[in-house]
Amino acid sequence: MEPVAPAPLARNRDFLLLQSGQLLSNAGTQATSIAYPLLVLALTHSAGDAGIVGFVRSAGVVACTLPAGAAADRWARRTLMIAADGLRLAAVAGLGVTLVVHGVVLWGIAVVALVEGAGTAIFTSAQAGAVRSVVPPSQLPAAAAAQSGRRAAVQLVGPPLGGALFGLARSLPFLVDAGSYLLSTASLLAMRTPFQQERAADPAPLRRRVAEGFRFLWSQPFLRTSALAFGAGNFIGPGLLLALVVVARRHGLAAGAVGGLVATFGASVLAGALLSAVIRRRLRPRQILLTELWAATAVVAFLAWPSPYVLAASLIPTALVIPSSDSVVHGYRIAMTPDRLLGRAEAARSLVSLSFSPLGPLVAGFLLEVSARVAVAVFGSVAVALAVWGTLSPALRVTPPLEEVEWA
Repeated sequence: MEPVAPAPLARNRDFLLLQSGQLLSNAGTQATSIAYPLLVLALTHSAGDAGIVGFVRSAGVVACTLPAGAAADRWARRTLMIAADGLRLAAVAGLGVTLVVHGVVLWGIAVVALVEGAGTAIFTSAQAGAVRSVVPPSQLPAAAAAQSGRRAAVQLVGPPLGGALFGLARSLPFLVDAGSYLLSTASLLAMRTPFQQERAADPAPLRRRVAEGFRFLWSQPFLRTSALAFGAGNFIGPGLLLALVVVARRHGLAAGAVGGLVATFGASVLAGALLSAVIRRRLRPRQILLTELWAATAVVAFLAWPSPYVLAASLIPTALVIPSSDSVVHGYRIAMTPDRLLGRAEAARSLVSLSFSPLGPLVAGFLLEVSARVAVAVFGSVAVALAVWGTLSPALRVTPPLEEVEWA
């Protein structure tokens, strides 16, 4: 008997529930991603302070990644995801209410950003297992591309929404984000599929269990190299987006206009998601990854013409390729990793790829105090070095098609 083809993702109830919940949650998060720097700039008029808050938010993710990954392989993933939503809801709702009642100080904003980052680490550590549970192996690249498209859609809508809400009241972006976490929780409760396979309790100490995830990641050349490449990219991206916000404000753009400019990045990622299936059919995995790495070097155009519009346009080539490279890397990673190790391997990958992320806005904030050109020159130099390294990498050169990868 021939195997029955899996139902299309468009008819996969649990995948659609997961996607819809995250669509709403991510829209709220994108709204606050621009509201945080706008709030700090309104309070202190300091790009350095805005960079510090961005650093703290990302540092919360990095600091909690390893224990969150171990927890995802030990306890019920659905429960962890719901708890993470509750934690983030309480943090951003508290900030919103505080702004309504009597205002807030810089350290209070930083604490909320830290807690929200920690909740994100917990949620993300379990999310990969949820995707693996509801999506058949053959559909993982398409699912990863759909997730990139969803993130692109909220990057398109979220920043202008956040800027517009901030213009009405400083508390509104944070209160809306709190509501989005509540809707995410509702979608998780409605899903029927278990988020993990049956597994026996692992009596090993936490340190040994975490180390097993690192050993697995490091034993796979493609996973190791892509994690390092994504790490450098995660330093460049947040730093340049903060630079875009600061440069646009210095040119006199209103909060809503700044959000619209940032949204061009999301619009380009969305367009790239629509093209992803075609790109994956026509290009090999290595070609896709190198296209993203070299596209990031376009930011050097800002050095010749230091306009916020030029900086926004220079980010578009990278945005167009992100969904395709995400579908390749995420599809490989989930397919190659055993379910019992998925949380810890994801945590190890996240630690490697996100460790540089907090430094992006921090470095950008302080360099922007010197000069926007200096800030962009530093990030552009890193982009060029990363593209050269990726081109010469043996691990990327021998990447096989995903259908040839054995399902773990």
